[in-house]
Amino acid sequence: MKRIAIVTGASSGIGRAFLLEVAKHETYDEVWVIGRNEATLKALEADVHMPIRPFVLDLSDPSALVAIKDALAAEEVAVALLVNAAGFGLFNHTEVMKTEQILEMTRLNCETPAALISIALPYIEKGGAIVNIASCAAFQPIPYINAYAATKAYVLSYSRGLNRELRYRDIRVLAVTPFWTKTKFFDRAVNDGEKKVVIRYTAMYDPEKVMKRAYRDLKKGKDVSVYGAKNRFQRFLVKILPHSLVMRVWMRQQKLDGTPEIRK
Repeated sequence: MKRIAIVTGASSGIGRAFLLEVAKHETYDEVWVIGRNEATLKALEADVHMPIRPFVLDLSDPSALVAIKDALAAEEVAVALLVNAAGFGLFNHTEVMKTEQILEMTRLNCETPAALISIALPYIEKGGAIVNIASCAAFQPIPYINAYAATKAYVLSYSRGLNRELRYRDIRVLAVTPFWTKTKFFDRAVNDGEKKVVIRYTAMYDPEKVMKRAYRDLKKGKDVSVYGAKNRFQRFLVKILPHSLVMRVWMRQQKLDGTPEIRK
């Protein structure tokens, strides 16, 4: 039986960084990498010591899930690791965002990882692992990043509950909650030509360091991974402070007044 890992969003950013970190410590018969850019997926062969099988798919399209389901059914495989790193965010007032944008983000950030987990679960081996990329945005509501933060709250809650459900099979589930991280995430989150929502980033971390911590936390059996002192401090604060106050501080910090015009 072929022992495999499956990584979505593997083309760049956090997905790629986690795969490279895992490759330093683990060996699989094959790694299935899923993304929209064929060239960057194939380029992983130079950095990963294991056979790479690229799936050039847009996971916001339901047919992509069918393709993965069919691929799993087509051969005898045991899934040792599933990483759900595909996703995106948009920064803007809800009234400005298009309905299609909100739906696509919800599908990719929430429905897709849940569906992939459901599809892969019959194949995940005892002692296997699922890693879902959430965000520090999952810990509190964030005006102007509202829909994105809500999707990541779903990922965090779903991951922690699933970790308990799958204990009987010795399958670990980890939610990774990065703070601001240096990736191409911002290329899509920030619309060119529009006034910026975020004008102050309190920290900006390297994805490699975030994922190194995530891998250590996975091996320790944790269900949530939080990297960075400012990230941990913020998580602590939003636990003890009213979220109404947290939102008010955020909006003052970014000079937002609650209107679609974004700036005061």
